[in-house]
Amino acid sequence: MICASREFNLRILLTNDDGIQSPGLWAVANALKEVGDLTIVAPDRDQSGMASAMTLLRPLLVEEIPPRIPNIGRVFVVDGTPADCVIIATEQIFEEPFDLVVSGINQGANMGIDVFNSGTFGAAMHGYFRGINAIALSVYYTDEVKYEPAVLIGAGLAQSVASLGIDQSVLLNVNLPACDTELIQGVDCTVLGRKAFLENVEKIQKGRRSYYWIHHNKLVDSEIVEGTDVWSIKNNRVSITNVEPEVLMGSSDTRMDIFRESAIRSLGIS
Repeated sequence: MICASREFNLRILLTNDDGIQSPGLWAVANALKEVGDLTIVAPDRDQSGMASAMTLLRPLLVEEIPPRIPNIGRVFVVDGTPADCVIIATEQIFEEPFDLVVSGINQGANMGIDVFNSGTFGAAMHGYFRGINAIALSVYYTDEVKYEPAVLIGAGLAQSVASLGIDQSVLLNVNLPACDTELIQGVDCTVLGRKAFLENVEKIQKGRRSYYWIHHNKLVDSEIVEGTDVWSIKNNRVSITNVEPEVLMGSSDTRMDIFRESAIRSLGIS
């Protein structure tokens, strides 16, 4: 096992499901390195839609690669799922425990109960399973992905989570709208909305063989309810959802007010 450096009190593990090449990963890495001792363990390719899947039927290749930006810790790629990355980092590669898992920034929103299809959220959830605070960061987009607001919020929330000294780990799913920081209309503490998408299946015929390509892009005609993450994104607002089991069962959580205020300060909005 590797003993990471102790330059910071906060030890952060960063991963994603878009793969090591994703600009969202490196954008938030550049901010998180100023918050804590940052380590990256990410898939070697796009693993979108893998949810919390683990690779159990074959061994995984893990390779260390040079960091793309200065002043961060070690960087590893895994030929597996986002969940595999978190499991391998926490259970084998590193000896000292992590204080926070950040997953993202994902290119595309992960909201409503569709979040349970998300590799971004699945990676964060595997951190939470191990008693580690976890944040999944995603950005809704149309033509262009606006990463900067998510970078600001990701760094701010990392500091807020660390400063609370939470005894029980928190699992946050954070979504941002498809707009620049100055156009964001506010920050909401939300619940998961209804399912937003189903799957289309495209049939591709090549000679005698039939291939089927699944696309997760069929809109579901359901009511958009205020107070849900789907409503917030539709109204150009940031959504912060606590997806801990106790919260889903209806118990209140005063920590969410602290997270909301942190996001507002990070964005510089009122």
